[in-house]
Amino acid sequence: MLVLGDAHASDPDRCETLLELYRTLEPDRVLQLGDLERYDLPAPTWFIAGNNEDFDVIEALRAGERPAETDNVHLLASTAATVGGLRVAGLSGNFAPTRYDLPRDELVGDRRRHFTHEDIDRAADLEDVDVLLTHEAPNGLLSYGYDPGCEYVDELLGTLSPELCLVGHHHRHREAELGGTRVVSLAPAWERYYTLEPETLALESHEHDLSVGD
Repeated sequence: MLVLGDAHASDPDRCETLLELYRTLEPDRVLQLGDLERYDLPAPTWFIAGNNEDFDVIEALRAGERPAETDNVHLLASTAATVGGLRVAGLSGNFAPTRYDLPRDELVGDRRRHFTHEDIDRAADLEDVDVLLTHEAPNGLLSYGYDPGCEYVDELLGTLSPELCLVGHHHRHREAELGGTRVVSLAPAWERYYTLEPETLALESHEHDLSVGD
């Protein structure tokens, strides 16, 4: 199973790198960690929304609609799907303290990029999750001289207890064992790709030379 970090495919060079990964690796299925920005893809892709997306497309997918040229993408927004025999759940969006307590339907424009307490509550009700995808990191994974982790992601990890949690947004590869879960922050798709073995949940990182943009 191919696993990709942030794509930022609104940038033409990064879009070409993304599509070249699909062409070169010919995956049967793909997991992607947000900031995708390209929804016409050549292989079935389960993804979470990041903070950089076409939010009209994202909201349509949330509502169960199927906009043009999105047949191969499947949004995980406090939902779960069986992918390659794994139960994969996703929390879409990033955290903003001024928006967290609002009802989701009150988020408008670019503010639709955030998750709310409703999204966390729905995700916490999911069961038998093997792999959790989040755009926001838990505490204890990354450090910039401060910890950018989110307490609500911490709580979700504790509730769901997945074997593996994959994190986007931060554009750097980091790993930690948190509460019995292996948590991995992924490098962006223009730097690395990852492969996941469904039976063992072994995740391997692969550098590539397809990068066109920085």
